[in-house]
Amino acid sequence: MVQVVCKLNELSAEAPTEVPDPTDEAGVETLIVIRLGEQIVAYRNICPHAGRPLNWAPGRFLFAHGQLVCAAHGASFRPEDGFCIGGPCRGASLAKVPVAVLGEQLILV
Repeated sequence: MVQVVCKLNELSAEAPTEVPDPTDEAGVETLIVIRLGEQIVAYRNICPHAGRPLNWAPGRFLFAHGQLVCAAHGASFRPEDGFCIGGPCRGASLAKVPVAVLGEQLILV
């Protein structure tokens, strides 16, 4: 069974996009999807430092100087691999979610 994450036209080229986690039956957890040119990466929206979402409001992330920043404690993550390069969880990483493009949709693999 193919699990669709989102449609490609729902992704922003300038900022991370928050989408529901299709594996979460409760419908509470979300994913962060980032378009990096032709590459698309996805992470669970959970900071490894505090265990809380990275966004400061629904669908709104701090994304500056090519880094994704946790709104709660300022941890900075490289978008290409989710590695924390600064802040309270330096050396930790966001939980990557394997995705692929299938037609006009992003799916879990």
